[in-house]
Amino acid sequence: MDAADEQRFREFVAARSPALMRLGFLLTGGDQHAAEDLVQSALAKLAAKWRRVEAPEAYAKQIMYRQQISRWRASGRRGEVVQADLPESADRDLNHQSELRMVLRSALARLTARQRAVLVLRYFEDLPEQEIAQVLGCSVGTVRSTAHRSLARLREIAPELAQELEVAR
Repeated sequence: MDAADEQRFREFVAARSPALMRLGFLLTGGDQHAAEDLVQSALAKLAAKWRRVEAPEAYAKQIMYRQQISRWRASGRRGEVVQADLPESADRDLNHQSELRMVLRSALARLTARQRAVLVLRYFEDLPEQEIAQVLGCSVGTVRSTAHRSLARLREIAPELAQELEVAR
C-alpha cells in the first residue's frame, strides 16, 4: 500500500469505525470486546485488499458478518446465554428510549448468534431477504423462518418490547 492509499484507508477507518463498532456490538450480542475484535479483524482484512475493493464499507461489513457466522458455527450450539436481570435502583434512568435499549440489548444477548445476525441484517441494515441468505449462506426460507422465530422469541423474552416489535412485522 503506497502513502496515498494508506492515507485514504486511515481516513476511512476514522470516519466509519463508529458505525462498524455499532454493527459489531449488535452482531456479538452486546459483547464490547468481541465487537472490537470483530471490527479490528475486518479492518485488517480490508487493509490487505484496499486497492482492489470498490465499496470498502460494504466489504468490511460482509467480512464482519461472515466472521461472526464462522464463530458461532465453530462454537457449536451452546444454547442460550443466561443474563441476570438489572437491579432496581433509586437513580434508575427513566428515559423510555434508554430503557428500551437496555431491554433490547439484554434480549438480543439471549438469542442465538444466527438469530441476532438475521435480525441485524434485516432490521438494522435493512437488507432484503435474498441478500441476507447470500451473506449467511442459507436459503431465503431459512432467513424468513429465522426472522419469524427470532421476533417471537424477543416477544417472549421481553414482553415490554411487544409494541416496538409490532413495527417490525
